[in-house]
Amino acid sequence: MKIQSFVLSLICLMCMVETKAQSSHLARRLIEVKVVPNHADWNYKVGESVKVNVWILRNDVPLEDLAFEYEISEDMMPVREKGLGRSAKDGKMIEMGTLWKPGFLRCIVKVKYDGRIYTGMVTAAFDKENIVPETKFPDDFQVYWNDIVGEASKLPMDTKMELWPERCTDKVNVYRVNIQNYPEKARLYGILCVPVAKGKYPAVLRVPGAGVRSYKGDVDNAARGMITFEIGIHGIPVNLPDEVYKSLYSGPLREYMVFNSDDRDLYYYKRVYLGCVRAVDFLCSLSQYDGQNMFVIGGSQGGALSIVTAALNRKVSAIIAFFPGLCEMTRNSNVEGGGWPHISKSGIDITSRKIKNLAYFDVVNFARMIKVPGFYSFGYNDMTCPPTSVCAAIYEIEAPKEVMIVEENGHFAYPEQWQNAWRWLFKQIKR
Repeated sequence: MKIQSFVLSLICLMCMVETKAQSSHLARRLIEVKVVPNHADWNYKVGESVKVNVWILRNDVPLEDLAFEYEISEDMMPVREKGLGRSAKDGKMIEMGTLWKPGFLRCIVKVKYDGRIYTGMVTAAFDKENIVPETKFPDDFQVYWNDIVGEASKLPMDTKMELWPERCTDKVNVYRVNIQNYPEKARLYGILCVPVAKGKYPAVLRVPGAGVRSYKGDVDNAARGMITFEIGIHGIPVNLPDEVYKSLYSGPLREYMVFNSDDRDLYYYKRVYLGCVRAVDFLCSLSQYDGQNMFVIGGSQGGALSIVTAALNRKVSAIIAFFPGLCEMTRNSNVEGGGWPHISKSGIDITSRKIKNLAYFDVVNFARMIKVPGFYSFGYNDMTCPPTSVCAAIYEIEAPKEVMIVEENGHFAYPEQWQNAWRWLFKQIKR
């Protein structure tokens, strides 16, 4: 009963947190552009035609005779059709056409009203489970990572923990932590939250989305009976003034995700991936850890890191990954496609050497190694971590998985998605 009460409280908490975090995405605007497909689930078979109706609404009432423009394209690919239309009370139909292979077809509609531009879109899925990844699995992929992880594991953890009194509560001790990462003398920083009451607890590693920022630790979930460790990935303390992180992100760490991408031994994410593995090992070393429930949770870049960590560290028992990035990074590299960080649009030269080296870091290949259950969620309208790249990874996973799709979502999640994720995670807890 204690565990069930904990999880119910946790679900409520996560819904409140995510509601606040996503409020900027969910806020309605004066004018709404509704683009509604003729299939309620937005799913189509290859060769099946897609038709959509467009409504332009103010106060949920259709506006008539407003000029709009639209563009149709495959997911993150060059526009294949442009057109003009005028709004009507009963909607204006657009024929989007079809795809002759698994993938996604998107229609973006824009209207100008009172000097402002308003946008709506729909993205139709065609046999998404059968999207074939372009990312190749290197012959020595597992050997390469096994050797590097093994080499890193030989380094002393060299843990440094400092109590953070200002963040502690009567139920939770909060620590500023840094441990030795790979290569030697590199550090990984994070905020550890541990329940005060004596006992053995599940552990959650929270891996970050893209960017450079501070972290305060997940005190609330620790108060409900979980050890939480929220980490940064850049090898710098995570409790510095915000101005420091803004300066780093606009300066030395700008576009860090493509640093040294033509060299597998120097690429930025090599240290990041190994740091996540080290973070799990650190949590396992704590006397308060229950020894069997190790979870990794994240979205976007963090969704990618969740999958990578589970693939490289067998101590992970389950993961939650929302709209993972770093999937199919070089897909359609000669045009505009590919998953986040959209290397083909970054201005760097996509050489055959880069394509070969990035395969060692592409989440598609780590997805092929996943052995533990996972909860995955994404939306079709996501143009940050596009659904083609996400599906290419998720549907390579052979381990048990639950996939929650919210078709209209862009790069955000509704509270209900997190609620379902935590309910699923509760079922994974070994007692």
